[in-house]
Amino acid sequence: MTTAKIYNFMGLRKIAAGLSIALLLISVASLAINGLKFGLDFTGGSLIEVGYEQGPELNQIRDTLQAAGYEDAVVQTFGSPVDILIRLGENHDPKLGDEVLKTLQANETQDLTLRRNEYVGAQVGEELREQGGLGMLLALFMVMVYVAFRFQLKFSIGAVAALAHDVLIVLGFFSLFQLDFDLTVLAALLAVIGYSLNDTIVVSDRIRENFRKLRKGTPVEIMDTSLSQTLGRTLVTSLTTLLVLAALAIFGGEMIHGFALALLVGVCIGTYSSIYVAANVLIAMGICKEDLMPPEKEETEEDLRP
Repeated sequence: MTTAKIYNFMGLRKIAAGLSIALLLISVASLAINGLKFGLDFTGGSLIEVGYEQGPELNQIRDTLQAAGYEDAVVQTFGSPVDILIRLGENHDPKLGDEVLKTLQANETQDLTLRRNEYVGAQVGEELREQGGLGMLLALFMVMVYVAFRFQLKFSIGAVAALAHDVLIVLGFFSLFQLDFDLTVLAALLAVIGYSLNDTIVVSDRIRENFRKLRKGTPVEIMDTSLSQTLGRTLVTSLTTLLVLAALAIFGGEMIHGFALALLVGVCIGTYSSIYVAANVLIAMGICKEDLMPPEKEETEEDLRP
């Protein structure tokens, strides 16, 4: 399969490498300075849902709670403007929901309803954080083993470098803007690994095929040919995925907002990394035709007989 036009992707590889390094440095610096704003799934705390008859002003609710001593309260809508979710990072009291409801009711003429009063223990949150991190490291290791077996060691290193690049930038995004990092975002990170890997595998397969098939051309030219041939598939897949994720982020409500946002960032970065990061690593490691040629079949004594 050939394309009508070959784009000079690798001509911009140094600029792309500089962009990737800059994004990674910003992400790592933000993670080191700000850290992640862990949600209740990881830190422990109270979760209270209050139902209103009419949509209230969120800033007014925050001011009321702060005046009552709940200074760390996080207030947001939950599904609809009349459903309010309140997060409190403090030791749970079974009567806490009633106390918060009473505090809010004192400043309202409409009737309020306590719909949920839950608690996530800090010990459970710590275990979830450790297991989530181990799960992500295990996923990256298994990816490296699979790609090394399926293709070649250099492809394996390139694929894992692209995946680590994507994960770090998504984490840096959540750290930089201090967005809640909970289990849904962790699930989105694992989904980003799968999505980016799928894209990288498609590109790697075409690179290997062209290294074996094309008799002429430098490694850079073969990379450009391979990336150009898979560009249409990459863009169509990414754009359709982004449309769905944008709809989820805008209309899906608070429960999946973090999940959709993490995937939005991850798909954009994953599309970029499958074109530039993995291919850049292959070029830097000196990929050549000899690396990808199938091993020659050893001749046996029967083959040598006339």
